[in-house]
Amino acid sequence: MDVLWEVETTPIVWLQGMGDWLAVPFGLLTDLGSQTFVIALVALIFWSVNAKVGARLFVAVAVSAVVNYLFKSLFYGARPYWFSADISAHSAEESFGVPSGHAQHATVLWGYLGAKTGDRRWMWAAGVLIALMGLSRVYLGVHFISDVLAGLLFGGALLWATLRWEDRIAAWWRGLDTARWVLYLALASLLPCVLATLWQLGVRGDWTPPADWIGAVPLDPAAYTLVSLYSLGGVLMGGVCGLTLLDRRGGYSASGTLVARIARFVLGISVVLLIQVVGDIATGGLEGLAEAVVAYAVYTVLAFWALFLAPELFVRTGLATRSDQATDTPTGPDHA
Repeated sequence: MDVLWEVETTPIVWLQGMGDWLAVPFGLLTDLGSQTFVIALVALIFWSVNAKVGARLFVAVAVSAVVNYLFKSLFYGARPYWFSADISAHSAEESFGVPSGHAQHATVLWGYLGAKTGDRRWMWAAGVLIALMGLSRVYLGVHFISDVLAGLLFGGALLWATLRWEDRIAAWWRGLDTARWVLYLALASLLPCVLATLWQLGVRGDWTPPADWIGAVPLDPAAYTLVSLYSLGGVLMGGVCGLTLLDRRGGYSASGTLVARIARFVLGISVVLLIQVVGDIATGGLEGLAEAVVAYAVYTVLAFWALFLAPELFVRTGLATRSDQATDTPTGPDHA
């Protein structure tokens, strides 16, 4: 990879040479792929706009995130500003770089939303946004061009699979008995974490940055990447578990008055933020596998709140109704 990175350093330096004024707009673009923004957007759609679209979008983005961080954990790819001192860091990242998570998740997130509108203008707008977000990652010095292309490739494949098979997968999942869906979900959530752990501890061992990485390498990108993968595994576990239980209780409708929709989002996201704060405190003094396991538990709880406990609370308090009692597109029986 070093030879490829050497070649790619030149266009990155050229792009950054266009001026620091681009850091602000490209920084804003890259924020559209941040964890905070994605959580808030998916939660808003699920709780307050369209539960079916929000539920399926969550699953697609969660799977994409787990796949992305599994590859990061296996490839150990440098960020451009880690590799070369000639590249400025207009943003900072602590995880490995290959493939670009922003490019991959943007493709899945905005591509799915664009496709669901059924309007070619919105689809083109989504395509432009995805391209600009990929370009922003290169300008900011946090991804090589090859990282972005890999992210677009993986994201495009996941988006295509989601749009093609989502109905069949939803119907198949609904037909599983409890023991089987719990087993399949546990495997999907935990197996990537186990593989990455075995690779990091058993194969990579006591990894240190190569001597030719002469930029600003963070203290321990391997550990940070592994903890992030465990966190995302917890998101997948808690979220899909919550959606499955919610579906079997009659689903959830995002319809209602504007006041009710706003109230749901404010209440729901407040608890999400609280769980994140508690999680940061819980993992604050931990390192290695201990931190990863606790992070998995915290994000399992967070996603379970967002996709099951919060909707149940909204229904029981009259802020929302079951899907079979509303007119919007629900997550309940026959509508996954």
